[in-house]
Amino acid sequence: MSAQPLKVNATSEPYADLPPICAALFEAKAKKGLTFDEIAKAIGRDEVWVAAAFYGQAKLSAEELTALSGVLEIPQGNLQAELGENWWPHRGLGPMPPTDPVLYRLYEGVLVYGNAIKAIIHEKFGDGIMSMIDCKVNIARKPDPKGDRVVLTFDGKFLPYAKW
Repeated sequence: MSAQPLKVNATSEPYADLPPICAALFEAKAKKGLTFDEIAKAIGRDEVWVAAAFYGQAKLSAEELTALSGVLEIPQGNLQAELGENWWPHRGLGPMPPTDPVLYRLYEGVLVYGNAIKAIIHEKFGDGIMSMIDCKVNIARKPDPKGDRVVLTFDGKFLPYAKW
């Protein structure tokens, strides 16, 4: 199911702090009525990774830029010039705590359950962390009679702390 075309205001949140090319990606996505999943399938990536790239939080290869150019009908030269080999992602959320309700609820989830999650990770794996560098994130919809549920999965590699 394709998303309804939306008008992207490049000067408003969450686009205002992004490079102009990122706003152009969102505009092209909206114009074509595509979902992140549809774009991801067309360029051979995961939908969360593609969404991160649209926010300037993931690095696209030359091949991915070429594929994205075809899908979104943005000149390849524009994408290569703005997001090519000399561009590097900015990975971050912005001010804390976040003010966007969805981002705030994710932050709240860590505030409320963070210590419990940490304790269980240590019980099951030992002294270490879950990598966000080597991590897959999946989002699914689960029907429920009381209202559909959001299933958010972080599938990260365990990294033990070194001893020296």
